[in-house]
Amino acid sequence: MEEKEISPAQRAAIAEVERHAAHNYHPLPVVIADAEGATVVDIDGRRYLDCLAAYSAVNFGHRNPRLTAVAHAQLDRLTLTSRAFHSAALGPFCSALAELAGKEMVLPMNTGAEAVESGIKVARKWGYEVKGVATDRANIVVAHGNFHGRTTTIVSFSDDPDAFTGYGPFTPGFRSVPYGDAAAVAEAIDDDTVAVLLEPIQGEAGVIIPPGDYLPQVRDVTAARDVLLIVDEIQSGLGRTGATFACDLVGVTPDLYLLGKALGGGIVPVSAVVGDADVLGVLRPGQHGSTFGGNPLAAAVGLAVVELLATGEMQLRAKTLGESLREGLTAYLGHGLTAVRSVGLWAGVDVDPAAGTAREVCERMMRGGVLAKDTHGQTVRLAPPLVVTEAELDRAVAALGSALRP
Repeated sequence: MEEKEISPAQRAAIAEVERHAAHNYHPLPVVIADAEGATVVDIDGRRYLDCLAAYSAVNFGHRNPRLTAVAHAQLDRLTLTSRAFHSAALGPFCSALAELAGKEMVLPMNTGAEAVESGIKVARKWGYEVKGVATDRANIVVAHGNFHGRTTTIVSFSDDPDAFTGYGPFTPGFRSVPYGDAAAVAEAIDDDTVAVLLEPIQGEAGVIIPPGDYLPQVRDVTAARDVLLIVDEIQSGLGRTGATFACDLVGVTPDLYLLGKALGGGIVPVSAVVGDADVLGVLRPGQHGSTFGGNPLAAAVGLAVVELLATGEMQLRAKTLGESLREGLTAYLGHGLTAVRSVGLWAGVDVDPAAGTAREVCERMMRGGVLAKDTHGQTVRLAPPLVVTEAELDRAVAALGSALRP
């Protein structure tokens, strides 16, 4: 966007961020002040359709009235005790989330990266105590193109130079193989392998959807080799793909689900590792924890999110509207787009370089009143809140089409 197209108020707000906030993001030049449903409003009062939903953290819409009512009520009662004491909200949340996932236990944490780190720790401990792997020999198989967070351990097995450059030395114990290749996973497993950690659909990579038999084959080989299957559903889970979990689309049940983002309803950070007692039961008091993990506010909001999902309405909405989204996007193949990948209300579209970079396309969409975000140079990601209407989706598709014609 040209500098002259930014209002003085927005220019001042952006300058303040640039002066005082670390430059670890490159946001679009818009300053959001208000939001409701699938609409956000900037400080000048201009309205935009949100087609990112905070990387799927706002699946149920901005200021979802059911979720904000629960949050307001809990704020007036109790927000934090730490896990040194029990709280009234935690039990119902863990029970409901375990039931939603068809599992027995929940390890509540805060952020998605914490859920991944916790899953790694649980897998290693299970490997040593249950599988019988020799001390410090455990390895975990991961996939090329993965994105599981940005902690030091997690970037140790990233192949994205932006994620890992300058952050070594790295944590050992990971083996990376091509995504979508179940045979490569099988070949990488040895007697010291404790887990395979995968995204059922790779989000940050550009909504990369593997072959339909990939996860089922990985599930078969992990079960046969006494290896845990850990599935990172932090972006793909909780309704985004038209199912509760993306794993449901191919009939796979992992040993551990890693959840986050939408679990907090766009209100408070909530994440969780969900599994059965024979795996999560390896943790004992003092061996892992989080001061804020499972706090009463987070538990109350998380329970309300689970109750929303229990009806299946959001999943069906994502599935049905997702079909319209895919149809609209594929019309631009050969007309500014070189590829369209979509599942539910989640899409990655590759921009023909002749139409510009993905960043330039997103800036043009922003000028047309639709917010989306680029990744990896030529890919635009679309992930509107699941409360979006069909008319709003049509508007988003039209804005993309206009942005592909510089």
